[in-house]
Amino acid sequence: MTNAKARLPMTARALMVAVLALALSACGERSAGPAPGPAPAFKSTDISAVEWGRDFHLLDHHGNSRSIADFKGEVVLLFFGYTHCPDLCPTTMADMARAVASMGPDGARVQGLFATVDPQRDTQQVLAKYVTAFDPSFLGLYGDEATTAALAREFKFFHGTEPGHSHDNYSVTHGGSIYVYDPQGRLRLLMGPGWTVDTMLADVRLLLKE
Repeated sequence: MTNAKARLPMTARALMVAVLALALSACGERSAGPAPGPAPAFKSTDISAVEWGRDFHLLDHHGNSRSIADFKGEVVLLFFGYTHCPDLCPTTMADMARAVASMGPDGARVQGLFATVDPQRDTQQVLAKYVTAFDPSFLGLYGDEATTAALAREFKFFHGTEPGHSHDNYSVTHGGSIYVYDPQGRLRLLMGPGWTVDTMLADVRLLLKE
C-alpha cells in the first residue's frame, strides 16, 4: 500500500506534464504562421517614424494647388532648391531625372517635385521652364515668403539669403536632401547629400513593391 501511494503522485504528475505538452503543442500549431519578413534594406535614411514633413500646400507651375494627397499611388521625390542655384540643384534634378528614366515603365509611378525656397525670383513661368528641362513630368512648386518659411519649419530644412551685387543678384543657402514619400503618401526616406542614382533606383523600387 505504501508503494502504491508513493507511485500515484508520480503518475499524476507525469499525466499533467503530458497534457501540458500537448496543449502547448496545439497552441503553437494554431498560432503558427509565416515568419515576418526582414525590413526593407533601404540605402537612404529611413525616417518613417518622424512626425514632421507630413504634407505641403503649394501651387504648381500650372497654377494648380498641390498637396501630397494628389500623388497617391506614386513614389514622390521632393527637393527644395532654387532655379538660380549653380550646382547642387541642377545636379540633384538631373539625377532624379536619370533615375526615373532608368526605371522604364515604372518611371510613370514616380513623381519628381521641385519646391522653391526663392519665391521672389522663381515665378510660375520660371519654374515651368526649369523643371521640365529635366523631365516633362516634373512639377515646380511655389508659395509666398510666409508659406516658404512655414515649410522650412515643417520639413526641418534650413535656407537663407546671401546678399549679392544687386537687389536681384543674390544666392540662397539651403539643405540638399531629397524627401521620399511612398505610394500611400507617407514620408519614408531622406536621401542626404552623397546619394547616387543607383541609391535612388534601389530605394524607389523597394517602395513601389510595398
